[in-house]
Amino acid sequence: MTLDRLFASATPELARILDAALEGRELAVADAERLLRAQGTDLFALMQAADHARREDKGDDITFVVNRNLNFTNVCYVGCSFCGFSRHKDDPDAYDHPMERLLEKARDAVTRGATELCIQGGIHPNKDHTHYREILVSLKREFPQLHIHAFSPEEIDFGHRKSGMPLADYLRWLVDAGLGTMPGTAAEILDDSVREIISPRKLKRDRWIEIVKAAHAIGLRSTSTLMYGHIEQVSHVAQHLALLREIQKQTGGFTEFVPLGFIHERNVLFNHMGARAGSSMPEDVRLVAVARLLLRPWITNIQVSWVKMGPKLAQLGLMSGANDFGGTLMEESISRESGSHFGENLPAEDMRRLIREIGRTPIERSTSYGILRRFDDPALDPPSLEPKQERELSGPERWRLAQQQAGVRVPGPPPLVN
Repeated sequence: MTLDRLFASATPELARILDAALEGRELAVADAERLLRAQGTDLFALMQAADHARREDKGDDITFVVNRNLNFTNVCYVGCSFCGFSRHKDDPDAYDHPMERLLEKARDAVTRGATELCIQGGIHPNKDHTHYREILVSLKREFPQLHIHAFSPEEIDFGHRKSGMPLADYLRWLVDAGLGTMPGTAAEILDDSVREIISPRKLKRDRWIEIVKAAHAIGLRSTSTLMYGHIEQVSHVAQHLALLREIQKQTGGFTEFVPLGFIHERNVLFNHMGARAGSSMPEDVRLVAVARLLLRPWITNIQVSWVKMGPKLAQLGLMSGANDFGGTLMEESISRESGSHFGENLPAEDMRRLIREIGRTPIERSTSYGILRRFDDPALDPPSLEPKQERELSGPERWRLAQQQAGVRVPGPPPLVN
């Protein structure tokens, strides 16, 4: 179906907004709100328009990064209601990894082909700014080639207040120690009326903006994020996206936008405060699509989170405006502890397969979206660098083995018949 025919089946108001977006006109917040309510044929039209815009903006390549998460501590006293990860220091499953443990995890990441370490942790009351720098110095001393993507604006806020330095000087101090880029997490919804409910002790909207702009001003780039599927309204999402676009116009410092669905099962926000049970499939693809159309041409890398969405729904997001599959992660604790069921590791070979399943070309990228390797021909793919694991026997194999161990002669499988 052509775009003209698809738009003809959409409501006139929605078709007008999509036409404007594809002609390169900047969408208003009200336009985004309308798109974020699209259902039925309007939703299909939105997905197709966003996919068309993605092709114009980024072509048919889908990028991914081979990285490892390092969560150095889960001790945190901020008390965000959506978090299932944090622990108090006396909890039996609290941890505060020594530096050697972090180095051991980094060594494992390197043997598995990682080019990036993504480092975040809880706000530990007994730490200060020097701990963040020590992590950077220790890792870069042994692994100078690894890119370190670390410390959310919440962690930057904590360390900065401990340091007594001007904010720009504190950020340069971390960059000099090896900080390469900054996660744009801790954003959730950039509206203090929402933040007062879901995370009243976390940094406020203006402080998040201040830290991100200060980072961009010294050349420290960051991602941008949004957490949805809890208590937010469509208007909050639209305004959040427009705010990110405005910051990007001013600084050019965002590398990408990452929508993050709320994982609901194991946290206070869902179980005791009446939040929704996470996002629906239409919400997931709508947000990806609207982000593509609203943020272009200022932010053109739109990422899907396979940890939040699952690999198959992530494929649909990549057919609805996204162009990046995110990272392999190798170890993922924050979503898992809130109830995510999609695992902690998506090896590079699986990413390549999932990308090819939707007819696109996999590209391994750097953190800042430089092309490291193209994978145009599956026959030339490198071998897996994942640790070898014993394959679990299938049901028929387990039955056959049990029969043989019991002394029962089991005939082989019947021959194939042409």
